[in-house]
Amino acid sequence: MTFLDDDRPKKPLAHEIGQDLSTLSVDEIDKRVALLREEIARLEAEKVTKASGKAAAENLFKS
Repeated sequence: MTFLDDDRPKKPLAHEIGQDLSTLSVDEIDKRVALLREEIARLEAEKVTKASGKAAAENLFKS
């Protein structure tokens, strides 16, 4: 039997934006805050990478 990616059970998200937080413990909230901070850092790093590439391309075409 072959499973397609769509047929496999989905791994639950660690956090979903806008989800009800009232059932979470302080420890669970702390873990989610840490997870989101790591994701923000990852996004910021990618933003810097893309901005550098964009600036290099713009400088190339200005010449």
